[in-house]
Amino acid sequence: NAASASVSVANDREAIERVQNDIVAIIEKAGYPKASVFAIRLALHEAIANAFGHGHKSLPPTVPVTVRYTVDPQTVHLSIEDQGPGFDPGSVPDPTLDENLEVPSGRGLMLMKAYMTDVAYSNRGRTLTMIYQRPAEK
Repeated sequence: NAASASVSVANDREAIERVQNDIVAIIEKAGYPKASVFAIRLALHEAIANAFGHGHKSLPPTVPVTVRYTVDPQTVHLSIEDQGPGFDPGSVPDPTLDENLEVPSGRGLMLMKAYMTDVAYSNRGRTLTMIYQRPAEK
């Protein structure tokens, strides 16, 4: 009972919100709890913002990122792929260290890692894959 798709989205606020809302609607329809939906929406928002803000920094706004998703009753797989030059995820400063508290970068990645079950980069940092495992019912 999985829903999956691949969507190309340009750097346009309305288009990005539409993609996020469509994915969130599918997650809600799959019966995920409100806290899960909130966490996934936030992580997805950060991932797309990073793809455009960092990956596509020197590209025109019409160059799309690709958002792929698969939602089933137990797991949400999200993949965001940009067309930028790539980066070394290990070079992102840890925002929790004292010397980086004033540095704004790295917080989005930290949020994604906090909210998602698994977060991994591939394709020289151009593809971000996030997995969310549905929490066990109490």
